[in-house]
Amino acid sequence: MHTGLRITVFAAALAATFGTAYGLGTGLGEVAAESDRAPRAHERGHDPAQQGHDPAQGAHESAPPGGLHASEGGYTLALRTPTIEAGRSDGLRFAIVENATGRTVTAYEREHSKELHLIIASRDLTVFRHLHPARAADGTWSAPVDLPEATGYRVFADFTPRGGDGLTLGADLTATGRERPARTRTPGRTARVDGYEVTLHGALTAGRPSELRLEVAKDGRPVRDLQPYLEAYGHLVALRSQDLAYLHVHPNGEPGDGRTRPGPEISFTATAPSTGTYRLFLDFRHAGVVRTAAFTVTAGPEASGSGTARPGTTADHGH
Repeated sequence: MHTGLRITVFAAALAATFGTAYGLGTGLGEVAAESDRAPRAHERGHDPAQQGHDPAQGAHESAPPGGLHASEGGYTLALRTPTIEAGRSDGLRFAIVENATGRTVTAYEREHSKELHLIIASRDLTVFRHLHPARAADGTWSAPVDLPEATGYRVFADFTPRGGDGLTLGADLTATGRERPARTRTPGRTARVDGYEVTLHGALTAGRPSELRLEVAKDGRPVRDLQPYLEAYGHLVALRSQDLAYLHVHPNGEPGDGRTRPGPEISFTATAPSTGTYRLFLDFRHAGVVRTAAFTVTAGPEASGSGTARPGTTADHGH
């Protein structure tokens, strides 16, 4: 997750049917079927926009998303625990290995106050976790994780090795145990989580930057005192529904820049790499708690300029 404004394409093929998103707190939505298969891209995407960029000013080439491969750019994400037990707090262990030397990486650049950001998502997008694991002196990372469903997951490690370029590597994780029944999903434009309502405004168009605005309210009143979380008022992770690609998106502006207000809106500029369905997960902090709201967005073709945002919701889930 890169400092400043890193806004870009979305990605991640998890399943064509989506359900409840989980996070530190979670709201979710129903996902429409994927309209087409996006080309396989395997480099981490970087935001083409700059601070203060107007989304309407010209087109930007879509940067390819990341997370499609466990090994890329000279590094490998090595899961030490490829299988964990669902329904209990279990330990996840992994390392980043330098391919040329076989050594475990122990030096990283800090981004948004962390050396590495870990995302875990189920293949059907019903579960979402944004974690910050601890690193041992030998370079092994570990984090407790509680996954509610016995199913397949994708693990994404988002990091920058010291002196290198930013990478997002992905690997498969299996949670064993008893499967749970599917949840009912209700379509809508607002995600509800712990008494908060987050409404998504804006359209997403393939191959062209567009603005997405997420408005946070509580008990019917706009929230105007959002708290910084990892040096921003909001973090957006986007997953494309076909190819297990990943990208982290940052807002337009940051706390302390003299122009960005702490709510109720958090603005992002995004360029989808292709038409189709995308799942968005917004992390925001208020009253000392980080919560996650989930939405579904369908990107329309650039020629028509008719990208449509299609979020949905389900029942609230507390932290």
